Amino acid sequence: MTETRRRFEQDFRDGAVRIVEETGRPIVRVARELGVNAGTLANWVNMARQRRRAGNDGLGEDERAELVRLRREVAELAMERDVLKRSVALWVKDAMGR
Repeated sequence: MTETRRRFEQDFRDGAVRIVEETGRPIVRVARELGVNAGTLANWVNMARQRRRAGNDGLGEDERAELVRLRREVAELAMERDVLKRSVALWVKDAMGR
């Protein structure tokens, strides 16, 4: 009596991993609800985490460089915005004090 291996679509795997990560529910519970072996779901979660750590997000070298540049620019603009907010607050405080 042999048991055939079930194949799960990638969308199903991604959805199961998302449920575990977004809800914080235990893998065993989610696996039981989905009818999947808990060890299998744990493997899917671990593989997804490893892919994220490895940066396997499908970006090419040029796209990755642009992403780094844009993130740097966003950080710089956020800093400038914060400085302007403080200076406006001081200006309003000074204007109201007169």
